[in-house]
Amino acid sequence: MDKNARIAIIGAGPAGLSAGMYLEKKGFFNYTIFEKEDHVGGKCHSPVYNGRRYEMGAIMGAPSYFAVHEVEEFCGITHDGPQLIRKYKDKDGREIDPFNPRKNPLQIPHMLKMKGQVKKLAELLETKYKGYDVNGHRGVAEGRYDGYAATASHEHVEGHNENLKDLCLPFKDFCALNDIELVQDIWVGPYTSFGYGYFDEIPAAYVLKYLDFATTMYFINLNLWTWKDGTQSIWEHLNAKLKHGARLNSDITHIERKDGTVTITVNGQQEVFDQLIVTSPLQYFGSYADIREDEKSHFDKIDYERYDVLAVETKPEDHPDISYYVFENMTPERRGHLMVYYNRWRDDVNQPITTYALRNHKDEKEIPYDVCKKTVLNDLKTMHNPASNVIKEQAWYYFPHIYSEDYKAGWYDEVEAMQGRYNTYYAGEVMSFGDMEETAEYSRDLVERFF
Repeated sequence: MDKNARIAIIGAGPAGLSAGMYLEKKGFFNYTIFEKEDHVGGKCHSPVYNGRRYEMGAIMGAPSYFAVHEVEEFCGITHDGPQLIRKYKDKDGREIDPFNPRKNPLQIPHMLKMKGQVKKLAELLETKYKGYDVNGHRGVAEGRYDGYAATASHEHVEGHNENLKDLCLPFKDFCALNDIELVQDIWVGPYTSFGYGYFDEIPAAYVLKYLDFATTMYFINLNLWTWKDGTQSIWEHLNAKLKHGARLNSDITHIERKDGTVTITVNGQQEVFDQLIVTSPLQYFGSYADIREDEKSHFDKIDYERYDVLAVETKPEDHPDISYYVFENMTPERRGHLMVYYNRWRDDVNQPITTYALRNHKDEKEIPYDVCKKTVLNDLKTMHNPASNVIKEQAWYYFPHIYSEDYKAGWYDEVEAMQGRYNTYYAGEVMSFGDMEETAEYSRDLVERFF
């Protein structure tokens, strides 16, 4: 592609800003990043309270976050935030220690069986499912892998593995197929509680590409990264480092792709480009763009999670000493209930804690937002950490994805075949996974393939 091509990027979250970084690394500098909000970072959102930043979106990274680390190196920053520590409660607010055999002697046989199944999964992923952790979903439904490996070297790998078709199954069915049902007790903590849905509805490919074995072990052992100024600061640093930082408060009302150019109406003015990279939700692309039938027929199949986050104050005497997970609330039957509450700054009882809840499940009635909010606040009382005030709330458009039927039918390969058609490229969460590592890595893949 011509290095002087005029490139428009929609969205200044991890995907869009990473696309800008990788374009620069390949010698493309004639790009513009449009962001509708007044800040960058997308779901890496870290507001300030009493002089410190707390998290309303992404919380952490891990040593397996190689793309994020590449951003750190590009910007000259590092992960310098507070250590993550957690405890557990049951749904009635009693503190428990579910993985400690000394406190649960009757559960020792169960724990040993679970440990054996985790080991079995590790072996399966290395052998039967070789290629499972390659970034993106290209080829999986066809029994092949093609993309960047989850390694620091970012090596491109490809090959055939018919067993990868099993990843189209819901994760619960995938585990049953391989007689490893108990691994769900481990994977649910960093998966469902972080807003990515339930194992009986979400294809295993999403679960295992986000929580590859190494990343899951880092989570279990609390070998995790945080940033003092929040995850948003990563992308603020990147935005400042780029030759062309994002244009904030950009209200795009129309996109017309015609005669080999892309005309974007933004804040009432028309601007002309040669190529378009869309990192904002594809499900809403047709609300402002001249969407074509092949795009619409695919994008209409995207669903998303209704994931709600509250930042709340507590009275000093009610402030939790640590972050808590409530595993009993991580089931479809308990949707709308508090799954996690996060105490980021444990040295300061005057800092907010943040709560997380899911309120939808495939083919079941969605819990209304206000009902979920009330439920979560009641749950905090049950946990003996009642909120005295809600200071911020966010109902996220979260984890866009497709379900097993469409995954198996080749949705990803069909959309990948559309890349570049209409001078348009599709990136962002749905093309990989809804976390900052996978979206950043996919932008790298996209730029390497097409620019």
